[in-house]
Amino acid sequence: MTSKSEARPHDDTPAATHAFLQDARTVDVALWLSGLTPDARERHLAALAPARRATVFGNLPLNMQVKLARKMPSADLARIVSAMDADDRVDLFNRLSEDDQTGLIAELAPEHGEDIRRLSSHPEECAGAIMTSDYAMLEAGMTAEDAIAALRRQAHGAETIYRSYVVDADHRLVGSVRLHALILAAPGTPVTQLMESAPVSVTLDTDQEDVGKMIARYDLLAIPVVDAEGRLAGIVTHDDAADVMQAEATEDFQKISHVLPFKQSMREAGIGVLYSRRIVWLALLVFGNLFSGAGIAYFEEMILAYVSLVFFLPLLIDSSGNAGSQSATLMVRALATGDVEMKHWRSLIVRELSVAAALGATMAAVVFPLGAWRGGADVALTVGLTMFVVVLIGSLVGMSLPFLLSRLRLDPATASGPLVTTISDATGVLIYFSIATLILSP
Repeated sequence: MTSKSEARPHDDTPAATHAFLQDARTVDVALWLSGLTPDARERHLAALAPARRATVFGNLPLNMQVKLARKMPSADLARIVSAMDADDRVDLFNRLSEDDQTGLIAELAPEHGEDIRRLSSHPEECAGAIMTSDYAMLEAGMTAEDAIAALRRQAHGAETIYRSYVVDADHRLVGSVRLHALILAAPGTPVTQLMESAPVSVTLDTDQEDVGKMIARYDLLAIPVVDAEGRLAGIVTHDDAADVMQAEATEDFQKISHVLPFKQSMREAGIGVLYSRRIVWLALLVFGNLFSGAGIAYFEEMILAYVSLVFFLPLLIDSSGNAGSQSATLMVRALATGDVEMKHWRSLIVRELSVAAALGATMAAVVFPLGAWRGGADVALTVGLTMFVVVLIGSLVGMSLPFLLSRLRLDPATASGPLVTTISDATGVLIYFSIATLILSP
């Protein structure tokens, strides 16, 4: 297996570079080109044979494809786009300006132009936007022999022929058949006897994340996409679904850290993009932290009377935030994978209550001796009881927020990390000094 470090010429000589460009895997060539300067990238890409150039171009990051496409003459770009997979060419087309789109369509063959228009008409983040029209299709009236002959004709342009999709006279999807079954069948066997009826499918407006989940759940190489009348419109392959799931996971990680999602890679994102995506939540959370400060100010007299309480304040509120973040992260991931649903909330809250109580009791036992050492038995009781309560509440808040956001049709990933910590900090301060007032006040 070629590692990233091996995806480059053996040395910097022109001969080694030429050999690498011609002989290396196209994925490795694209990886190497993506690390070069824009001028060097354009020069090396132009030196490749047309078919290889199109394959290498298709393996470059989309943002890089767009930058290269903007500098190319429309005729050169059309030759590359014509050789790309249908879904890849649509992704590029959607990122071009209207003028560039018009110039490209004018240079493409009519069938490619029409295919791009059709595929690009679907809203983003739905099955129609990530499907491809390069699929193998068989008619319901065919025999196994007819089907194999049809697959020979379609194989060159199809994304996969390991499973073909069977349609009726109205182009409605009626089944799917494996290549293995066609090869083993007698030549005259009807395809309808070999196919699997009512195959798993999605509609054009199915969310792309749900498409990825279905492909994973049913262990499919591809899933057919049908329109409102059940007519076959395209397929989504497992590699495209994997790209979608990776992008969704990246977006969830960004939201968990309270960074507004952005499409660029970290290497390509500019200072302005990173600043604008991070400053919003940081500024909002500042106001959330003001509640913690207000709570401390309210109990100023208690703090002055028992200065030792300040020693435990960071420990207690951090423990609450950490417990809440744990619960929120586990729940966000479970909701994202479909492991849990809204109907499971009641049973999960009971279980979380038991787990949080055990965690709180354990941590209270740990800090109780520290409290006794720093301030005596009363302070120890205050610290231990507070630890139990804040861990319990932090865990329940962390588990409940993702469900609440899901109910409000918001992304539950927003509940994790800083938001849970900010809420836990504010409530932790109030709980700590309220318990201290009850126990320590004369």
